[in-house]
This record gives sequence, C-alpha cells and structure tokens, in this order.
Amino acid sequence: MLDFDLSAEIQALRATFADIQAVVDVDALRKEIERLSDAAGAPDLWDDPDAAQKVTSALSHRQSELARIDSVESRLDDLEVLVGLALEMDDEESAEEARKELAELTETIGQLEVQTLLDGEYDQRGAVVTIRSGAGGDDATDFAEMLMRMYLRWAERHKYPVKVMDTSYAEGAGIKSATFEIDAPYAYGTLSVEAGTHRLARISPFGSADKRQTSFAAVEVIPVMEEAVEVDVPEGDIRVDVFRSSGPGGQSVNTTDSAVRITHLPTGLVVSMQNEKSQIQNRAAAMRVLQTRLMLLQREEEAAKKKELAGVITASWGDQMRSYFLYGQQLVKDLRTGYEVGNPAAVFDGDLDGLIAAGIRWRKRPIDE
Repeated sequence: MLDFDLSAEIQALRATFADIQAVVDVDALRKEIERLSDAAGAPDLWDDPDAAQKVTSALSHRQSELARIDSVESRLDDLEVLVGLALEMDDEESAEEARKELAELTETIGQLEVQTLLDGEYDQRGAVVTIRSGAGGDDATDFAEMLMRMYLRWAERHKYPVKVMDTSYAEGAGIKSATFEIDAPYAYGTLSVEAGTHRLARISPFGSADKRQTSFAAVEVIPVMEEAVEVDVPEGDIRVDVFRSSGPGGQSVNTTDSAVRITHLPTGLVVSMQNEKSQIQNRAAAMRVLQTRLMLLQREEEAAKKKELAGVITASWGDQMRSYFLYGQQLVKDLRTGYEVGNPAAVFDGDLDGLIAAGIRWRKRPIDE
C-alpha cells in the first residue's frame, strides 16, 4: 500500500494562496481588465498612438497578473486530483509527479507572496536598469557585462520583454555601462533591491600571474514613467551631445548621429540613449529617464540617500551589497540579508529569485528587528 499523504501541505498552500488573492483583490483586477479591454476595443484608439500604447500595455500587464493567479488555482485543483489518483491506483509514479508539482507550486506561491510586499508608489511599474563598471580595470568591465547578462537571463526566464536602450563598450573586455528596460508588472519593485554596488572576487583571466582580483560594478534601478514626470529641467542646466551608435570595439553600427547623451550640469547625472532610430526619439527617451532620476533625488532629504536612489554609487570597497566569489568556495552572498547561494554559475545564468525574495523580505522587516 502506498504511504503517501500531501493533504497538510496542500491545505497550507491553499491558505497562503487565499491570503494572496485577498491582497491582490482578484475581483477588482477582473473589473480593471474589463475596463481596459473596452478601451482597447475603441475604434479611435490608435488616433493617439501614445495613449493607445499605455492602454494596451496596462491591459497586457493586468491580464498577465490574472493569468498567473488563475493558473495557480487550477494547478492546486489538479494536484489534489493527482494525489487522489495516486492513492486510488497505488501508483508510485503518479505520487512522484505529485511531489514534484507540490514543490513547484510551493515556489510559485512563494514568489506571489513576496509580490504582495511590493506596495511602494512605483513598485507596480516596469524598470529601467543601468549597470556601470567600477574599480578593477578589465575585470570590472567584464563583470559589468556578466551582470547585464544575468539580469537579461532573469527576465528571459520569466518571459519579460526587454529593450536595451544604450550600451557603452569597453576598449578591452566587457562594457563600461549599459541601460535596459524590463517591461513587466512589478519589475521596478522586484529589481529595486538589486540597486547598489556588486563585488566580484576571482582569479583574473586577464592577468598573467594568476592572482586573485577584486572588481566592482554599480547597479541602478528606476521606475519606468509612462510620460515625462513633472520635473522642470531648464535648457541651461543640460548639455546635449549627439554621436553615432557603436558596437563592440568601437565598430559603428549607425551611419547617422542619432545617439544622444544628456548631461545634467548641476548634478552631473548623465543619460545616453541609442536604441531608437531618430535623434528626436532618443532625446525624448533620455529626458524621461533624466527626469525620473531627478524626481527621485528631490524625494529624498538626505544626500546619501539621494546618491543611492540616483545610482551615484562608488562601485568600490566599503559600500558593496553583494559579493560573488568565483575561486575556492564558490559562493554568492548578499551582505544585507545574509542569503547565500553555493552555485554562482546558476546565479549568473539568471537564477536570482531567491536572492531577490530575500532582499524584498529584508526591506519590509520591522525597523527594530
């Protein structure tokens, strides 16, 4: 007789899932989808392309969120049926399949539970991520490219749309900086815990003495604004430079000066865009990002907090939030949460959910903890 009982585990998952449904307010979500669907079906929708894009994007995001909720509910029902079938037929193969599904559902519901902690003003928005190499020479620029691939792979795992907006390649290995947008619900709230200085320690592939090398890269995460925020940026406060888009090694990939770099002179903030086809489009996209950064600066009273939110991170010793060790004991350790992963290769291949969830829970911990 098969010794197999998952009833307690399934009951616990259902209780957690019921709490999630209450926080999400599924009924309100369905009504919002209905409203957006009506708006998307209006015959004059595309008379205003910008407004149409906002409607269709919002609809897609809400539908994706509801589909995930509905999928979990359906999978819980199917799991109970599978457990009953395994017991009825005394079938170990079905029991093993049920155990595997239980583990996967536990992970999925855990991710949904973490998402309910994302209740900040902009947490539901998409994210614009900027990575900059710091101290460490070729190892740092190589590390910056490794981090960019890590986040792009993470987005790919979750089937999130990504648009690379700007990349500045290093003369040697890797990149000096890169900016990309992840267009998914809660991308900003989720990835905002990744902002800060990341540290890599490894035997350098660029040195001849096989010495351990430590290098740094800074990660900035800001919310996607659907339209320019209300931040006044006088023309006299900015310098606009135009140049040709380029690829690795400085190879030109654009025969016109369509790429745009905007420097905000009072703060030193610099935003570059080269993804769009025209100079006008790149300038508009760069201004939106600049205004968002300035808005975040204005919302913080303390200078140190301003620098953190705006991405002015030293990317050197003393302020790192996570370390990646690729020599001796292979390890990734978050210095804020204490969360560790013993498989750096998996992390660099986009397996970030555990680190991110720990960061979100850490951020929401009681102050006196």
